[in-house]
Amino acid sequence: MLNSEKIKVFKIELENRRDKIKENLKVTTQEINGLNSNEVKDEADYASISIDRAVDNAILLQQTQELKEIESALNKINENIYGICEMCEEEIDIKRLELKIFAKYCIVCREIIEKEASVSNKRTPLF
Repeated sequence: MLNSEKIKVFKIELENRRDKIKENLKVTTQEINGLNSNEVKDEADYASISIDRAVDNAILLQQTQELKEIESALNKINENIYGICEMCEEEIDIKRLELKIFAKYCIVCREIIEKEASVSNKRTPLF
């Protein structure tokens, strides 16, 4: 069970991670903006810049998603519902929160969601 001291620790960790991601997003955005097509001298340069942009965009997407989840967790702390599974509304185990501090689901519900996603992906035609 989560006590107020543990929630304070999680809140500090979430805030620190949020601040780090915001700084990473700022730096990555600056790097993307700095990749100037005027620097292209040949096809190899173009390929290199394209790969760099693709990698930076993937990082931006991943970190933007994580930032949203962190903000959601911080809102839940403010609303006194942090650590409650969004599906079954039971408490999320502390060990799970220690591994994934912004977890939305308990382990049982997460497995159900993953199985449903796996089944729906198998049904989707690949053409």
